[in-house]
Amino acid sequence: MSQNVLLTGPYGRCGTAIIDHLHDRDDYEFTYLNRSDRSEDHPYGRYDTVVADIANYEAIRPAFDGQDAVVHLAAYPYTDGNWGDILRPNIIGMNNVLEAAREAEVETVVFGSSNHVVGRYELENAPDIYDANVDFTVDHTDPVRPDSYYGTSKAFGEDLGRYFVETHEYPKRFYALRICSVRHEEYDHPYGDAEKAVETGEYERGTPEYREAVARMKAMWQSRRDFAHMVECCLEDTSVEFDVFYGVSDNERRWFDIDHAREVLGYDPRDDGGEWDSPPEHARE
Repeated sequence: MSQNVLLTGPYGRCGTAIIDHLHDRDDYEFTYLNRSDRSEDHPYGRYDTVVADIANYEAIRPAFDGQDAVVHLAAYPYTDGNWGDILRPNIIGMNNVLEAAREAEVETVVFGSSNHVVGRYELENAPDIYDANVDFTVDHTDPVRPDSYYGTSKAFGEDLGRYFVETHEYPKRFYALRICSVRHEEYDHPYGDAEKAVETGEYERGTPEYREAVARMKAMWQSRRDFAHMVECCLEDTSVEFDVFYGVSDNERRWFDIDHAREVLGYDPRDDGGEWDSPPEHARE
């Protein structure tokens, strides 16, 4: 029997990874909720969309009826945002999603949190932290150290999720995924950020900036298929009440722990940024 799954913010980098890898599976029946629709000629224009702003409770509430799970990705996504930027989508919207899940008796919420919840660790240790030989690990037991209003809003979302599952009958399970670096399909490789910067004229290949961007992504990359797999692990799990997991591939250079996700969820990533020694051919043409 398939699960009914509501996906908020479906047309960003992470949402489209879920669509690409899970939409056609018989295990799931997805509903997509976004603040705007996509035109028919858009790559994701063929999917029916519930158009609503997550900051508007009355507008989003009907979409939660009959759902078994919610994957909540809709948010203001930038670390340079101020309080005004994050208030409605990341604070009010988060409360609305959990309240709607509670009222509609949705059992599972998978929350798209962020590595920026603990971003100060990277800021204080970069760029040395990008070296494969550095012995440094952050896991789910380490203190939260946000690097921005955005990171702080994601920490709030995690805490609010814990409050809901420990205080109310629904939702029964809450999974906080501290997502690292998921990219659109064109840049879904550890050279993606550096190659995009080359295309926009920010710097050239072979420069120190290029090499540092590659080194960082070889640590931070979570491939689209590994991210979708992690979400699927959450949707199939029934053991968790509340827990935190780091969304990253099995990169040799990673400093975020995935052993916890392996043990609890059965997360089994297929990709490792260290296996790449150059960008794909199409990126260099």
